[in-house]
Amino acid sequence: MRSKISFHSIPAHLAIIMDGNGRWARKRNLERIEGHLRGIKSLRNVIKAAIDFNIKYLTVYAFSSENWRRPQAEVDSLMRLLEEYLKIELPFLVKKRIRLNFIGNIKKIPESSRRELLDVTERTKGFNGLFLTIALSYGSREEISIAASKIHNDIKNKKIGQKDIGEDLFSRYLFTSEIPDPDFLIRTGGEKRLSNFLLYQIAYTEIFFTKTMWPDFGRKELINALRDYEKRIRRFGKTEI
Repeated sequence: MRSKISFHSIPAHLAIIMDGNGRWARKRNLERIEGHLRGIKSLRNVIKAAIDFNIKYLTVYAFSSENWRRPQAEVDSLMRLLEEYLKIELPFLVKKRIRLNFIGNIKKIPESSRRELLDVTERTKGFNGLFLTIALSYGSREEISIAASKIHNDIKNKKIGQKDIGEDLFSRYLFTSEIPDPDFLIRTGGEKRLSNFLLYQIAYTEIFFTKTMWPDFGRKELINALRDYEKRIRRFGKTEI
């Protein structure tokens, strides 16, 4: 039985850029898909830990809009892996009452995988446990462009007025309208960039970079990151009192 871990400060919304699967596999002379398979195990471990630590929202960056440029064989393998993941993990999601959500341009995702996505989303939409969001075919600049276009159309159709435009209204047009902005963002794999992920939403998010590749990231590594988060003083532009 695991010992109880307590934190005096915990992020309500944790976001993760899951990076390093391919490099992890290459270092072991394995096919890249093996890194992605190992990464799925890491995701389940992190989900379990997030539930244990009472994190309410978890958003993970699984496949970016730029990832479509990868070799077609790898993209096809990833889409098949996505479909298999959803089928295999559904009982776990149901047992833990995890609500699954997706953000991104899923119209680009192959039809069979998209059907599975929508089915699992529908089956878990009433759950009140962890709110798990997977960013698929996602790019923040595209998201912002789509939001601006929708606002323009709604002004044109007199659904809203130009004077209504503000931060709160704009946020309601983003893919993330159902969830709060992240409190804490972790990027694995050693890179120190945001890679077009939640650029609008992370204006005041605390960021943590780790050299640990995603397939090696688990409960212990998450605890280390959360301990670092505890030390942060979130001023939101104000002076410390």
